[in-house]
Amino acid sequence: MGPFQVMDIIKPLETMFEPEWLAGFNPKALTWYKGHLYQIADKLGNHLALVYNKKLLQSPPQTDRELIDLGRALTLDKDGDGKIDQYGLVWNYTEPFFFIPFMTGFGGWVMDDQGNPTLNNRGTLSGLRFIEELRDKYRMIPAEADYNIADALFKDGKAAMIINGDWSWSGYRKAGIDLGVAPLPKITETGLWCAPMVSPKGYSINTNVTTDKLPIVAEFIRFIMAPENQLQTAIALETMPTWKPLYDDARIKGDEILMNSEQQIERGKPMPVVPELRAIWDAMRPSYQAVLGGAKTPEQAAWDMQKLALQKIAEMNE
Repeated sequence: MGPFQVMDIIKPLETMFEPEWLAGFNPKALTWYKGHLYQIADKLGNHLALVYNKKLLQSPPQTDRELIDLGRALTLDKDGDGKIDQYGLVWNYTEPFFFIPFMTGFGGWVMDDQGNPTLNNRGTLSGLRFIEELRDKYRMIPAEADYNIADALFKDGKAAMIINGDWSWSGYRKAGIDLGVAPLPKITETGLWCAPMVSPKGYSINTNVTTDKLPIVAEFIRFIMAPENQLQTAIALETMPTWKPLYDDARIKGDEILMNSEQQIERGKPMPVVPELRAIWDAMRPSYQAVLGGAKTPEQAAWDMQKLALQKIAEMNE
C-alpha cells in the first residue's frame, strides 16, 4: 500500500465513508498510511498458522517445547531403511516471510515505528538458532524444504504438521487431509506467542476515477462489504470476515477452522505497508539462507541483514 501512495495512484478514503460505518470493521481491516485510509478489506488474514493432519495428531502443540516433543515423536523411519518416511513438521523455512513467527516469538520485529529496520536483534538471533535446532539437533524437519516440497509432503500424508497460510487450506481438504488449524505455539523462554504477519485483502480507489463516478465506486465497495456477502465469502473460502458483528454469527462461531484462524489473526502483527519493507525482505534473504547453508553464524547474519537493509533503504530514497 505504501508504494501505491508514494506513486499517487490511490485515493484517501476516510472522507468518502462515515466514521460510524468504518467503526464496524475490525481495525486490522482498515489500512492507514501517513494519516490517511487507503484500503478497506472484506477479508482478513493472509497469515500463517499451524496446520495439522488429525489422522496423525489429535491435539496440536501449545508451546515450543510441545512442538519439539511432538515433532520428534512424529518423525519416523517406518521401514527401517535409514530414511525418514514421515516428518513431524514441514514448512517453507527457507523464505524470510515464513521465519517471521519465530522472530516475533523471541521478541523481535522487522522495523520500528518510524520504518527503520531492526533486524540485528535478539528475536532474529534466537529465531535463527531455533530453526537450526529443529533441523540439526532434533531432526524433525527436512534438511531442505521449499514451499513445494513442504506442501507435497503434507498433502501426501508424510508430515503431521505444516506451517502455511489460509490460502492453502482448501487445497489440503481437496487432497483428503483431515485438516486441523491451530495458532502457532508460545515460546517458553519469552512467554510470547509466535506471531505471523497479518494483512487484509480489500479495495482501494484509483486516483484516476473521476468525481462523477466516485459515488458509484463507493456504493460498490459498500455492496462488497455487506455482512451477507462477507459471510458467504468467509464460509466458502475459510477466510475471516472483517465486519465485527459477524464474529458472533453462529455459522462463524461453529466453524472450528475459522475460529482458530481468528485467534491466530488476533495474535498476529499487521504487515507494515511502508515501501521500506521491500528493502528489508531483500536484505534478509541472502544472510538468512546463508545461515541455513552453514555459511554464516546467526550473529553475523543479523548484523549483515541490518547493514544491507539500511543500505537498500538509503538507495531507495535517493
